[in-house]
Amino acid sequence: MSDYISQLPHLNAFLNSTSAVLLISGYRFIRRGRIAAHRNCQIAALISSTVFLACYLTYHYYHGATHFPGHGIVRWAYFAILISHTILAIVIVPLIMVTLYRAMRGDFQRHRSIARWTLPLWLYVSVTGVIVYLMLYHFYPAS
Repeated sequence: MSDYISQLPHLNAFLNSTSAVLLISGYRFIRRGRIAAHRNCQIAALISSTVFLACYLTYHYYHGATHFPGHGIVRWAYFAILISHTILAIVIVPLIMVTLYRAMRGDFQRHRSIARWTLPLWLYVSVTGVIVYLMLYHFYPAS
């Protein structure tokens, strides 16, 4: 496997971490009434997540699945995190799109009503993506 492809999981963890920090920052900005800063953070989080998805798909196209080498209770914990992460990663895409669409249209009341769901789910997906990475590549690296 090329060196570039083998580095993608590390880049993906960085991109997920970046998305999480941007989402939290954007939330803090909007709570303080700093609308432009909020908008910039959310757009940057969207870009980071989109680049992540492209890198993730590229990695798995060339590398395939990475098997978790842990055993026992940690294996069950890993798969519980992975399954919830994967399901919510699929669910979050249309939620992000609707949330963004409502903000772009200036429909801020409806934007807020869906953002209350979008933010914690998107944050969960970003953070659990990093946890999955850590479990695969640092806590239980393949022999």
